[in-house]
Amino acid sequence: MKDKKILVIGGSYFYGRVFVMQAAEEYDVTVVNRGTYSMEEFGIRQIRGNRKETDLWKGITDDYDAIVDFCAYEEGDIAGVLRNLPGKIGQYVFISTVDVYRRGTGDRKSEDAPLETRVFPGDAGKYIAGKVALEREVREECARRNMPCTVLRPGILYGPLNYAPREGAYIQMMVRNNVLPHVTDATGKFQIVYVKDAAKAVLKVLLNDRAYGRAYNLCQDEILTYDILYEELRKAAAGQQDKPEELACTVEEAGRMGIPLPFPVTKAESEFYANERSKNELGMEYIGLSEGMRRTYRAFRGVYGT
Repeated sequence: MKDKKILVIGGSYFYGRVFVMQAAEEYDVTVVNRGTYSMEEFGIRQIRGNRKETDLWKGITDDYDAIVDFCAYEEGDIAGVLRNLPGKIGQYVFISTVDVYRRGTGDRKSEDAPLETRVFPGDAGKYIAGKVALEREVREECARRNMPCTVLRPGILYGPLNYAPREGAYIQMMVRNNVLPHVTDATGKFQIVYVKDAAKAVLKVLLNDRAYGRAYNLCQDEILTYDILYEELRKAAAGQQDKPEELACTVEEAGRMGIPLPFPVTKAESEFYANERSKNELGMEYIGLSEGMRRTYRAFRGVYGT
């Protein structure tokens, strides 16, 4: 399918980078980003610029079979692209988040659940409000152009190349300090998704008319706790003959020691999501937690062990 052209917005960080490396095997890929990390070493055309600048889009004159947008965060980000690109676009794929759903309902949220209408304080609140607004925006802008769009809502991403202080921060402590944090009083539960599965989902919706106008949750089946996370990381280390010591701590103690708490720590913060639509309509198969953590530990071990 190298005759099919894909324009990726973002694509040099974690999720986007993993997708681009996979997509380049099948598609003619161009990435548009600020160029913090080069993708040209993979034989991918890279256009450097700030998405807020309209002249950037006016200068991209090619037609594309699809756009995949990893870095739209504020209302107007998608409209700014589509209103200024002079070429034809076949499909718009917007990477949203499961955080768009209304919080505190206690339900296992399917893609048809109501979205959040409240605006919460801080950066997290701004992020959620932006994604909710952009989901509306992508549908409205694409409808005006008779252009199909697809929305993907990944859960908490993990895996190799993860720059966020999540499992990688714990693995760094395991490799460099020979300790594994075990948060003993956290009551929160959460779902995650292996980054390569999330990237595979993008490939499955590209130019797939069954996915047009649809939204998909992306998450593994397992419901995790901090206890389960500890056990899975311990097993992953054992697979490499590593035996880090348990660093048992409370949520409060973890905060004092600077140990990241990247997942919900209380029951009230916990939210759950259904993934049946992605499995039934896209044929998604999610890697199991043990295998995903094993691969992730091995990858980060190679980085932090050098």
